[in-house]
Amino acid sequence: MTPITSLRTGNLSIRLSPRGLLVSAGLIVTAVAGGLLAISTGDFPVPIPDVIAALTGQGNPAARIIVADIRAPRVLTALLVGAAFGVSGALFQSLTRNPLGSPDFLGFTSGAATGGILATITGGTAWMIAGSALLGSLGAAVSVYLLAFRRGSQGYRLVLVGIGVSAILVSVNSYLLTRANINDAATAAAWLTGSLSGRGWDHALPVALALAVLMPLCAPLSRPMRMIEMGDEAAVAMGIPVERVRLAAMAVGVALCGVATAAAGPVAFVALTAPQIARRLTHSPGVTLVTSGLMGAVILVLADLAAQRLFGAIQFPVGVLTAALGGAYLALLLRKERR
Repeated sequence: MTPITSLRTGNLSIRLSPRGLLVSAGLIVTAVAGGLLAISTGDFPVPIPDVIAALTGQGNPAARIIVADIRAPRVLTALLVGAAFGVSGALFQSLTRNPLGSPDFLGFTSGAATGGILATITGGTAWMIAGSALLGSLGAAVSVYLLAFRRGSQGYRLVLVGIGVSAILVSVNSYLLTRANINDAATAAAWLTGSLSGRGWDHALPVALALAVLMPLCAPLSRPMRMIEMGDEAAVAMGIPVERVRLAAMAVGVALCGVATAAAGPVAFVALTAPQIARRLTHSPGVTLVTSGLMGAVILVLADLAAQRLFGAIQFPVGVLTAALGGAYLALLLRKERR
């Protein structure tokens, strides 16, 4: 068991794991180092001291333009989107008590993709695409919840229904692409792979605001969700309003997933892998929200760096690399579950 330290101030009690704090600190350092490396490398290399100077408004004008206007917004978007996907995946895996209970399998990213495609092929602006993606994710979540509800919404039913809804939405997305003109279809298809290319401050800001508003809402949900992980019957016996907690957590998770998808497209498997890797690093009995968010940020910023730099002049959308790595992880996870 991982030792736990409790801090109590009045009616507020915070439980801290020394190992969890150490892992979180390590992930923060890794995210910052990966971000600085991503900003400093490229066709026009910028030494890290010059990167820091440019970020503080100093240095030569060329470096400031490259760093502050082009590379820094992309890196910040990667960190924020990865964190949003990581927290969203942790919420749903905790609620479903299933490592496959991530937005990728529950159909929420597919719903966001449907909304984004509709806005793209109808000539919507960036804000319209973001709003449509959020509405699509919300619509998919409502559909999954209602279809899975039978005297409560058990975790395994959410996963099974979500897989079915996701398959339907993928078919709808393919149909929409065939009905769009060639230019809109190409734009939508590029967005569907999940990409951080051309991302600016207007993409990073909505995700930052969403995290600033929604992460504090996760704090009062943390303890009830831990109780729900032991089973609905046990949670009800301890006085936990299971369905209210589940609905609140689903609302937060869907909002994070929708905003992240709107900013970078449906980047595959980050929400699936980040909580499980974080749980194994911290030796936690369940998924942890903060560590999962930090792990998601690290995964996405390093994956984007690799997609840009590992293959020479060829640059892949980050979603291609996360899908390849996530698919391998999923195969290992399924093999372990079968054992």
